This record gives sequence, C-alpha cells and structure tokens, in this order.
Amino acid sequence: MSTPLLRLVVLYGGVSAEHDVSRVSAAHVLAAADRDKYTLIPVGVDKNGVWHRNDAIAAALAAGSSIPGRLDVEGPEVDPLNVVRGDAGDLTVVLPLLHGPHGEDGTVQGMLELFKVPYVGCGVLGSALCMDKAMAKELAARAGIPQCRWVTFRDGVDDARTIVDRAVDELALPIFVKPANMGSSVGVSRAASPDELDKAINVALRYDDVVVLEEAVTAREIEVGVLGNSAPDTTFPGEIRSGSEFYDYEDKYVTGTAELMIPAPLDDDAIAEVRGLAADAFTALRCAGMARVDFFYEEGGRGWLLNEINTIPGFTPASMYPKMWEYSGIAYPDLIDRLVTLALEVHRRRSSFSTEH
Repeated sequence: MSTPLLRLVVLYGGVSAEHDVSRVSAAHVLAAADRDKYTLIPVGVDKNGVWHRNDAIAAALAAGSSIPGRLDVEGPEVDPLNVVRGDAGDLTVVLPLLHGPHGEDGTVQGMLELFKVPYVGCGVLGSALCMDKAMAKELAARAGIPQCRWVTFRDGVDDARTIVDRAVDELALPIFVKPANMGSSVGVSRAASPDELDKAINVALRYDDVVVLEEAVTAREIEVGVLGNSAPDTTFPGEIRSGSEFYDYEDKYVTGTAELMIPAPLDDDAIAEVRGLAADAFTALRCAGMARVDFFYEEGGRGWLLNEINTIPGFTPASMYPKMWEYSGIAYPDLIDRLVTLALEVHRRRSSFSTEH
C-alpha cells in the first residue's frame, strides 16, 4: 500500500490590495511543486473573504496538465476549517500566499494555530511585526540593526501638521511615505514638498491608519532571501535597479522595466556583511520559515540600511526570492520541499509544549 501524499493547501487571493499579485504567486508555486509528493489543493480567498476550493486547477494539476499563470478565485465555497484540516489521518501543510493585510500580518497564521494545522512561514508575532513597518523599525532599532531615519504618523492620534513639520525638519525633503501595513509598494509615494507630503499621507491613509515617513537615500537596493527557523540560511544578495523614480508597483508587476541582478555586484566583505545582517534581522523580528530582507546600500556613506522584511515574499516570475535561492543552489521545487519541512518542524516543536499547569 502506497503512502498517502501530503496535502499542500495553497491559499491565494485575499482581501488586501495585493490580491492580484497573490494569484500569480500561487500559480507559479503550484506549477513548480512536485506532484509526486503532494496532493495540491488550491484555495482562493475572494475580496469579500469567502474561501473557494479551485477544483478545476486541482484536477489539472493531478492530471499533469499546465495551469494559467494567474489563478482565478473560483470554485465551490468551502469552510476554512474543513479545507485546511482535510479528512482524519490526512497530513496537511498550509502554504499561505496571501500577501499584505489579512494574510501576511498574523491573522491567518493565528487561525491556523487555533486549528492546529502546520503552515509555512512566520508565526503570529513575527508576521504581525514585519507587516507593520513602524513596529518593525522600532524592534530593529532596539536590536542595533542600521536603518533609514523615519517618523511615524498615527491617524486619530497624532497631529498631521506637527508630524509633517517634524518630518521635514528631521528627514529633509524628499520623503517617502508608506502605509505601515502594506506591501508590493502599494500606497507608496515620494514627496518633494510639504504640499506633496500632505497628499502622500492621504494616499497612504487609504490603506492603513499608521503611516511611515522615511528619508530618501541615494543608495542601491539589495535583497537577501532567508530560509530556516532557529539557524537560518541566506542567499547571495540580489540587486534591483529600478526603471522608474523608485521601485514601485508598476515597475514590479506591470512594465517590467526594473533590472534584476543576481548576484548583486558586491565585494566579498559586503556580501558577507549583508547576509549576516539579514539573518540578524530575521531572528530579531521572530521570523521563521522564510523571508526576503530588503536593504539600501549607501556606498561611501552609512553602508547597509535595513528597509523592510517581507515574510511572504512574491513567487511570481518577476520575484527575487525564488530566483535568489535558485542561484544559491536550491531549485524551485526543492525550495517548496524545504519550506514544507520547516513548517512541520515548527509545528512539532509547538505541539510538544505542555498545556497542563
């Protein structure tokens, strides 16, 4: 009697502004996963938060057929508990590819913890910390990790005029303005005047009630992939050279004008330093499983500056995370296997803790 395949439930879509990016990530993960090892269960979350099991894609995968490069969120509505647990005796791992809020911020991770189901990636705390750029910066600063200067604005708590004046005084124009809880450069603006700063804050407030105002730096954009739990591995760094004013959503996913360089042209000392900083940031912010750690490299100045940590990095054709691992010696299907193994490792450890007083 053959051993049943592990059920790999891939969650995609979601209610955030990164819904469409997630649909592309999921398609490429499912296409790369080893169908001899996994029963692949694609589950799309629509923009209203309703879960749909995509039986058409599951059937195509089981038959060895190709699938589209962007998955639709379609199929029968399903109960989250039932679809992630499966039948009694099933071994299941959930791979959440829900970029942004309500997927990358600890909410889905908390649900899966309550359901006692293994899942890929950071836990509740690490997910929440890294999703909130303002809190991530506070924790990174305490850990001694260098980063750009910033000011945080909380809508309904801080006075906007006071914050704008403080940002101009402390950071100097131009200033980048970002929603604290968003990714894929959604809602990010570059402001070159106080009036533009006001407008940029209003744009960011469409996505979150906490906004990060950050100094503009003249620096190279370098990324490092991290994989592991207590002793994480890191990739050789990659570099992004934007085709627009900064590396925004259009540059990433629409025009494709950004130049991606793997490996980044850096000397051996710089490579070793940034890989070490990436592992340090990953550990300091309680990450697990996977993350992409983004830096600015201010040559001739302050050197390495942490930008942000993405706990569910993109897996699209334009995404650096799988590309950097491929260059560093782990092919796409093997990367998925490693992520599943790490998820099971964390789940076994957490399940061993006592619940008795």
